[in-house]
Amino acid sequence: MTGNLDVIIAGGGRVGFQTATILAERGDDVTVVEPKADVVDRIAEEWLATVIQGDATDPDILAQADIERADVVAGLTGQSGLNLAICMAAEKLNPDVRTVARIDRAGAESYTEFVDAVVFPEGAGARLAANEIVGSDIQTLEAVTADLDIMHVRVAESAPAAGKSLAEVRFPEGTLIISDGDRVATSELVLEPGERYLLAVEPDVVDEVVQLLRG
Repeated sequence: MTGNLDVIIAGGGRVGFQTATILAERGDDVTVVEPKADVVDRIAEEWLATVIQGDATDPDILAQADIERADVVAGLTGQSGLNLAICMAAEKLNPDVRTVARIDRAGAESYTEFVDAVVFPEGAGARLAANEIVGSDIQTLEAVTADLDIMHVRVAESAPAAGKSLAEVRFPEGTLIISDGDRVATSELVLEPGERYLLAVEPDVVDEVVQLLRG
């Protein structure tokens, strides 16, 4: 997806709130749906955006969030089953909406039968969830090892690393740029905007690496 999006995020906890903030800074129109009153109050105090208190599986709440106009619905609560239910309810009300569910690593394959994309924010950070919401420009290969993320990342036009060689970019320790698809990466490789690169990244520096490549 390109351009500004209408996004509904279900779940105002750490992952949901951070993802919403990233998307809002990008210029997307974000609505957060959260059942807990104290969380709603905290979000309202910290961030000027539309926040609705309620259950995101409730059709009336989704209608209040303007589901018919939404481009993406992301279930980012801490409960995998609830996130799936939210996405399925949203798709019933708007068959064209893109659905993204936060899940535990176990059982990923079964979820992809019902939603457009799954994310694992505990291992990769809210920024990876945000990028999945706006268009799948980052794909994590989750079945490699428990301690290493293998990613296929498209460099954004405005990213800090765009147009620079690997020798010029200060990637954090724990990052390995593997290939541009045609050759093994060397220090002379230039990270061209719009091109995809294969990376191996330790989970605790994923957010920083994504920031350099996606902005």
